[in-house]
Amino acid sequence: MRLLVAEDNPKLVRALRHILTTSGYLVDTATTGDDALLLAESGEYDGLVLDIMLPELDGVSLLRQLRAQGITTPALFLTARTEVCERVEGLDAGADDYLAKPFQTTELLARIRAMLRRRESFQPELLQLGALALNCATYQLSYEESRAQLSGKEFQIMEMLMQRPGTIVTTDSLMTHIWGWDSDVDVSALWVHISNIRKKLAQLEAPVSIRFIRGGGYVLEQDR
Repeated sequence: MRLLVAEDNPKLVRALRHILTTSGYLVDTATTGDDALLLAESGEYDGLVLDIMLPELDGVSLLRQLRAQGITTPALFLTARTEVCERVEGLDAGADDYLAKPFQTTELLARIRAMLRRRESFQPELLQLGALALNCATYQLSYEESRAQLSGKEFQIMEMLMQRPGTIVTTDSLMTHIWGWDSDVDVSALWVHISNIRKKLAQLEAPVSIRFIRGGGYVLEQDR
């Protein structure tokens, strides 16, 4: 699960990153509302943890812009402002939950887990392209009666491609989604995983191809 944390207090940013990464989450951070908006617009996050009082663009305005674009990533607001009217403003903007500072680590993690469970309840168990199906619970790719097991990173790649069939998914988007925007992993790692997926599609004899577009990225297409 990948989370975006938007908070302008450096000490709290470090604490949140430590708490969340040690709990098994992949974490990207932003210290301004504008930076957070740019990252969140990618749609690559499973959840957002937003401070309301962000510089440049406050958290409520940020979330309103995301919701106006149709981005439904669940969001939890963190704020020192505890008045009822402020909570209502945040929830009306499209937030899923609200946690006042200071907070206990156990409560923060519990609220994030609850937020992500609500998101998962709206996700289809199967992604399909014709007769090709990707089981999001088991990471299993199937075509007719044949099955192939994907690794975690192979699943993440195939999930992105099957969510956007016929559309170019940029190399940068795939790298960011899988390894994070600040990772130093070489793009050759992505090539290896895509090569493995292509081999599994061939083993399934699925009439589907992953095509590379020079200067663009990858597109999942049904063979004609």
